[in-house]
Amino acid sequence: MIIMKKNATPEQIRHVVGEIKKHGLRADISRGEFRTVIGLVGDESKVSFTHLAALPGVKEARMVETPYKLISREYSELFQGEDKSKIVKVNDIEIGGNEPVFVAGPCAIESKKQLLRIAEEVKRAGAHILRGGIFKPRSSVHSFQGLGSLGSEEAEEALNWLHDAGERFGMPVMTEVRGEAQVDLIAEYVDILQIGARNMYDQDLLGKVAKKGKPILFKRHFGASIEEFLSFSEYIAAEGNKDIILCERGIVPIGKGKSHTRYTLDLTAVPVVQKETYLPIVVDPSHATGRRDLIFNMSCAAIAAGASGLLIEVHYNPAEALVDAEQMITPEELKSIIDACKRINKVVRNVN
Repeated sequence: MIIMKKNATPEQIRHVVGEIKKHGLRADISRGEFRTVIGLVGDESKVSFTHLAALPGVKEARMVETPYKLISREYSELFQGEDKSKIVKVNDIEIGGNEPVFVAGPCAIESKKQLLRIAEEVKRAGAHILRGGIFKPRSSVHSFQGLGSLGSEEAEEALNWLHDAGERFGMPVMTEVRGEAQVDLIAEYVDILQIGARNMYDQDLLGKVAKKGKPILFKRHFGASIEEFLSFSEYIAAEGNKDIILCERGIVPIGKGKSHTRYTLDLTAVPVVQKETYLPIVVDPSHATGRRDLIFNMSCAAIAAGASGLLIEVHYNPAEALVDAEQMITPEELKSIIDACKRINKVVRNVN
């Protein structure tokens, strides 16, 4: 990190950036009220920190050991002058503030009628953001792959439904981007772009999605360490997009015995991530447990752990859902969860 002096001129800042780029690196510029901090993006062995520290206007050139420095609390504190968490704004919704945000909707959009009914009912239950899958990453090629797999016209029609449902019920909308070819199309219709667990390691996809300049919900891979999770979110931040919402959705169970849940929900990730980064983190208890009878308990536990929100899969008739029927809950159950989580949040955050 290059920490500029308080009185550094714009020309001096441009000169430092030029020196960084001369060595084949990129510069991430963060301007605070009192100082400007420039983060180096790329192979730092190519540049001399001694040389950078001696440039006009530079106060200090500081080596940061963490592989996710652009989203680290240390980086944020340097240019903001205080330990301040980021709030990601999506229309009038704030993710990362004092109140938890609830994202709900069907795992897969099946029809316009289905989506509109679920949207209306989750809104009534208290959800803030509508989610719905169109391009589904499935383990089996023989499973329903979402309406996006039927062709470009069907995909765009489903995206229109999602956009219109959000407009009708006053909710931002989100869907998963499964591949680079879908980025441009999806970005036209949604407010939040989701990167699913299976694509956490796809650097090219992360870069392309980041350049759209929209908030990104970034899910942890089920085999990733927390350091890997944060390191790959850095690929998004490195493109200048720091509107990143991290999402814990469970990791592979440990042990040889029978697993009673789909994954193991790592709730320790919530406070650990909050200590490491200024980005908000939400929890997906639906995919983590894979069981509707556990969603209430783990949702409450996630908010108690300090999560900034929840992703919950909802269907008015879970038994007839084409995807993940066993982990869907009803809108009535969603309302019970939201009411309980709001009460827990008041206790945990000491909010009156």
